[in-house]
Amino acid sequence: MSYESNPILDKLPKHLKQFIKPQNYEEYTAIDQAVWRYVMRKNVDYLSRVAHSSYVDGLKKTGISIDHIPNMYGMNRILKEIGWAAVAVDGFIPPSAFMEFQAYNVLVIASDIRQLENIEYTPAPDIIHEGAGHAPIIANPEYAEYLRRFGEIGCKAISSAKDYELYNAMRHLSIIKEAHGTPQEEIDKAEKHIEHLQENMGTPSEMALIRNLHWWTVEYGLIGTVENPKIYGAGLLSSIGESAWCMTDKVKKLPYSMEAVHTEFDITKPQPQLFVTPDFAFLSQVLEDFANSMALRTGGLSGIQKLIASKALGTVELSTGLQISGEFHKVIEHEGKPIYIQTKGATALSYREKELVGHSTAHHADGFGSPIGKLKGINIAIEDMGPRDLKAYKIYEGEQIALEFEGGITVEGTIITGTRNLMGKIILITFEDCTVTYNGETLFQPEWGLYHMAVGQKVVSAYNGPADLHSFDLITHQITESTIKPKKNPKRLQLEQYYQQVREFREGKNTTISRNKVFQALKNEHPQDWLLPVELYELAKQGNDHGFQQDILEHLENIKRENPKVGHLIDDGIQLVETSYVS
Repeated sequence: MSYESNPILDKLPKHLKQFIKPQNYEEYTAIDQAVWRYVMRKNVDYLSRVAHSSYVDGLKKTGISIDHIPNMYGMNRILKEIGWAAVAVDGFIPPSAFMEFQAYNVLVIASDIRQLENIEYTPAPDIIHEGAGHAPIIANPEYAEYLRRFGEIGCKAISSAKDYELYNAMRHLSIIKEAHGTPQEEIDKAEKHIEHLQENMGTPSEMALIRNLHWWTVEYGLIGTVENPKIYGAGLLSSIGESAWCMTDKVKKLPYSMEAVHTEFDITKPQPQLFVTPDFAFLSQVLEDFANSMALRTGGLSGIQKLIASKALGTVELSTGLQISGEFHKVIEHEGKPIYIQTKGATALSYREKELVGHSTAHHADGFGSPIGKLKGINIAIEDMGPRDLKAYKIYEGEQIALEFEGGITVEGTIITGTRNLMGKIILITFEDCTVTYNGETLFQPEWGLYHMAVGQKVVSAYNGPADLHSFDLITHQITESTIKPKKNPKRLQLEQYYQQVREFREGKNTTISRNKVFQALKNEHPQDWLLPVELYELAKQGNDHGFQQDILEHLENIKRENPKVGHLIDDGIQLVETSYVS
């Protein structure tokens, strides 16, 4: 096992565990730790004024340290007190899997950390975004329940084939943007590809719509009033650039509503508008309103059509509670209602998320088809017939019968047996020597074996994934592209060593190090590095070494002149030091 488990993680199904990877804490360099510390010090200083009160409280409750990148094992020991856990993954994982983790109260944390060059913002999920952004807010019980419920509903949302293409494109962009030395033209090409995909998605799928909802709440949400909002979205909490930008008048603030579902976002640019929820409870209200529009709750013909378009494993539930899981590829309709559904390939039948004995993918390896609806000319549906009704209509063991359904599906054969649910309703009828036809087309013929006819007047639900997780082999995830680990040259290793020496001095592990020597070496060998001089300035300020402070400030001014882009980062770092220490 590549991670330390606990009672919450033990409950995860196997197909989610395939995404978990070891955190490999020892791989974080002293530069990584300095990046974490800079972002966290700046965030806590600023966010304590503009973030929801749950943020600062949550940092303490979840054990997120300002000075050290969080260790997943330590986080889990503390998170379990609020009923949650955290796991490490490699960058973006498929949206449905991400949401399903949330449904199990598990926070997914991309364990890599952004480069120093991307210290303000990165499109790649990283430990600053996940650990410092998502984790603190879940200490708020109302918000934590929203997150869990969102995961539960979101993982049932039906995707389109184009959604997965977009996911792979976003994952690719996030990887190359964080990889050292990626040519700008390659990044531009990847961004243009995402733009092209986003412009040609067609009718948005349920997953695309609920992803919008996730973006404008969990990632980029504001809370309070439009005039005086506070930050709670993890994307804002973890971006030292955008958390300040979003509070200006340049970003439009809108009252949160279902409108967010239809508002697209661009992962590569700062957001032009944000939504403000009055409180966390209102988030759940909008989520339930959206869920009421999903095939999960509406079923019907459109639900089946969404599953067919997804070209992925999904489930249809009939009014009897019978669940059919497989890849749907055909539906026959009559007067706007489905009258026959057909899967292709491995299919399983279940009831209340438990596979029916004798109806596994081994029994239905080549697909499953069945009529839906009422019999022609009979007011009472089969599912509502008691034993006497069934006998009267000759739907009985050993009877040779022809059943004609409204819409024209005919089932002819000899009844062998029926399967009932816990309430006593018949949910499945098995025939031998059976022929199923529709308008002269043969849908099933006797030589194919026994015919199992699903019983159900209507489709009440359609959703992504199988009814019973054990029915299918879901351990199929293959990462098409992994996070690129940079090859370090001697100069980079030397810089890491300087950062390590300063870190050890600050933490009292090695106070014999000459900070002046490190500074001189840094000026000569790494004249463009700005973060370590800021850390050295902090130590000089702490030690009341005014001459050393002045030398460092002069060097930082030179860096600002040569690289104006980092000027505000240097200024912010110095300001943090000035407010933390009094000479």
